[in-house]
Amino acid sequence: MNEALVRELVPAVIGILVRRGAEFAAAEDAVQEALIRALETWPGDPPRDAKAWLVAVAWRKFIDATRAETSRRGREFTVDAEPEAGPVPATDDTLWLYFLCAHPSLSPASAVALTLRAVGGLTTKQIATAYLVPESTMAQRISRAKKRIAGAPLDRPSDPATVLRVLYLVFNEGYSGDVDLAAEAIRLTRQLAAATGEPEVSGLLALMLLHHARRASRTEGGRLIPLAEQDRYRWDTSLVAEGVAILQAALARDRLGEYQAQAAIAALHADAPSTAETDWIQIVEWYDELLALTESPVVRLNRAVAVGEADGPRAGLAALTGLDPDLPRHTAVRAYLLERAGELEQAATLYAEAAHAATTVPERDHLTRESARVRRKTARPPPG
Repeated sequence: MNEALVRELVPAVIGILVRRGAEFAAAEDAVQEALIRALETWPGDPPRDAKAWLVAVAWRKFIDATRAETSRRGREFTVDAEPEAGPVPATDDTLWLYFLCAHPSLSPASAVALTLRAVGGLTTKQIATAYLVPESTMAQRISRAKKRIAGAPLDRPSDPATVLRVLYLVFNEGYSGDVDLAAEAIRLTRQLAAATGEPEVSGLLALMLLHHARRASRTEGGRLIPLAEQDRYRWDTSLVAEGVAILQAALARDRLGEYQAQAAIAALHADAPSTAETDWIQIVEWYDELLALTESPVVRLNRAVAVGEADGPRAGLAALTGLDPDLPRHTAVRAYLLERAGELEQAATLYAEAAHAATTVPERDHLTRESARVRRKTARPPPG
């Protein structure tokens, strides 16, 4: 079977069943049953129209399940005549399904899981493995999500920003198990960009591509490699070029959004031959644009690093003023700027504190090494 084709067809088939009157959960279950049947029959007898085949079989599965449930409850049930055989309507409900799976009533974790299951076509086991939780836990999460959105109207139940946040959450999970979630997020965002033509969706796609281009250089033997030390020859130049082209087309429409601004910053990093040759002044300007859109403390923190590179470490430290010291990475950023300012003992101490608070093993190990490196510098005798 062509797994890529099946994944593309799943959301459209679910949408058709829902528009025929099936509840979302029942439609999704029926499509999964149809996929099992396809696995059994397609290798030896492939259909001429895969989408029409899946719709027909899934609808029969839904009717059978509905009749069985009604019979169990002892109530009479009548079903309208099955739709006449013929071509499947060309209407693509994938876009509507994106919005439904990112319904505002769902938690971010549930929205991500449901998006990967219904839109991405992944199995519950694949999603559970990717998120390092038992399959039963993920099955319960998806089941609760489907119940919560049961009966939601057949229109866009949330704004596009919610959908984009869900896709970006998927992307940031990276790779684990047998599913490359970063690549899956890019695939789904490509679909959404093609369906909507919205510049901010294109901005998110460009951002993903530009970050994904640096993936091979980010770690080595389990060690986290900071941007300044990455081997830029290992960056995927084709992804960089595609990301930049998509971003330029989005920016030309003059409807700036936060993902476009983030992608512009990523593009400036990708364009620079080295950290020292990066256009830090322009990066600071883009952070100012991003702050105007989001007023995010995390953006202010990242801007302080850029200011430190553009105007010197003391200016960067001044830019930290007013930020909550408990903000994630605040201590590590302050340590970095203090080291560049020559205050090595304090920097080493702060690196150690940041390592203690790190939430991942690679980040903790990296900050621990940074603390040890700076302490070695303080122990060196003065030259001469």
